[in-house]
Amino acid sequence: MSDPLVIVEGVRTPFCKAGSDLAALAADELGRIAVDALLTKTGFDPALVDEVIFGCVCQPVEAQNVARVIALRAGLPQSSTAATVHRNCASGFEAITTAAERLLSGHGSIFIVGGTESMSQVPLIYTKEAAKKFGALTRARGYAGKLAAIAAFRPWDFKPRVALKLGLTDPVSGLNMGETAEVLAREFRISRARQDEFALLSHQRAAAAEARLAEEICPVYLPGGKAAHPVVRDHGPRPNQSMEALAKLKPVFDRRHGSVTAGNSSQITDGAVALLVMAESQAAALGLKPIGRLAGWAYTGCDPARMGLGPVSAIRKLQDATGHGAGSVELIEINEAFAAQVLAVLQSLADVPEDRLNVNGGAIALGHPVGATGARLTLTALKELGRRGGGRAIVSACVGGGQGAALLLERL
Repeated sequence: MSDPLVIVEGVRTPFCKAGSDLAALAADELGRIAVDALLTKTGFDPALVDEVIFGCVCQPVEAQNVARVIALRAGLPQSSTAATVHRNCASGFEAITTAAERLLSGHGSIFIVGGTESMSQVPLIYTKEAAKKFGALTRARGYAGKLAAIAAFRPWDFKPRVALKLGLTDPVSGLNMGETAEVLAREFRISRARQDEFALLSHQRAAAAEARLAEEICPVYLPGGKAAHPVVRDHGPRPNQSMEALAKLKPVFDRRHGSVTAGNSSQITDGAVALLVMAESQAAALGLKPIGRLAGWAYTGCDPARMGLGPVSAIRKLQDATGHGAGSVELIEINEAFAAQVLAVLQSLADVPEDRLNVNGGAIALGHPVGATGARLTLTALKELGRRGGGRAIVSACVGGGQGAALLLERL
């Protein structure tokens, strides 16, 4: 790219376990908080933004095209545009690369991109049979008609389906994401102890990096009289995590023979990330000093039952296109969907220096708000490159449904 996309600055909310401090905030509100904090931090004029592009997987039904809702509530002018993108766990990456494609095609030069997810607020849904009965009840007329419609219900009609569970199950392979991790654990002969060791290291690194990660985070002031005590830190990292505690956890996805537990899997999390990105020439004209640039990207497909191997083909494709692979960059971030999944990727690539991998911890400790994770990996990698005096980083993720994503970032 003769005029590449640069990342000027970024900000994120704390990442909190689903059902905890951020549970009352919907995805659009989390995104608004992040965008508002970004504009405040940079002092950037929102009227200059051509488009807001946000990733979101569990899009709230009450805020369709959540990116547009975020943009307007964050104070962007009505004349700007907004689009929501969805590539499962790579949705945050998709927002960034979509902006790059807009730039390449001449459809804008300044963007706010990122991702948002409230996994706490993924709804419970009724079966189709129950929905028909509710529909019949709303159409019923008169006392007798309504009584007859009510009489058609059975106790099982009131047992909802968990939409989050359905969303984490692949419709092609029939496996949920944890079961795909079990497939890789068996195929690559990755022991339970090795997975727990990897999970422990994630917590240790995240705990040690708390002050560094705080540079990314904006406070979240909660409604309901709780504003005096804002949420200011990630909740997932456990400084006192131990192998003994991890060993006590039972397998979740294959209870008899499995090795994937809640402790060596990514945490279900709420959070949002916002990045100010633009053409490099535009940043220069505005006198802005970017924190990095997008130097290349790649998306690939793979077997949905082995979706965790997506980073392998994506990183190889990225290397073919840019000349830079896992062994030639200063940092590499691979989203920790599951310890078994990342360990399988490491065995497959064989050239990933583990001392450069996820140096500030990963999703096992920090959490994985699926629509936001790609943008978080990008922000974390660029901030760390800045602390190290520059260089290159690859950020990558496996994608539910059988895909891989990888971005090459530079801070030179």
